[in-house]
Amino acid sequence: MRIVLRKVTKTPLDFEVTSNEMTFKGFLEYYSAKLILLKASISGTLEKSCDICAQGFNLKVSEEVEFFINDGIYEDDSSTLLDVVESLDGNVDLEEILHSEIELIKSDYHSCGNCSKPEEIEF
Repeated sequence: MRIVLRKVTKTPLDFEVTSNEMTFKGFLEYYSAKLILLKASISGTLEKSCDICAQGFNLKVSEEVEFFINDGIYEDDSSTLLDVVESLDGNVDLEEILHSEIELIKSDYHSCGNCSKPEEIEF
């Protein structure tokens, strides 16, 4: 789903994108100058390999994301640190953002149910 950034106004523009078993749902809203606020949640199930034993398991995901999309190259004169994604063509591809967020989640350390259980110690 591609959105033309100049059409995003102060009235939140709701969106929902799905990919496999993942849902990316939220809104876009004009923030200031060329900045558009994106607030959304990502939920669903990912197939992942355990980082300890390498067994495959289903990882339940429920993440909140919030960042800005800038229409063009972002320049920060006020030294305020913001989480900004730059759009160089005046559009935002929400499916591409979803796939990028999924890859970020997958790159985190995750362990399966067997490896994340504390071992019982016998005395």
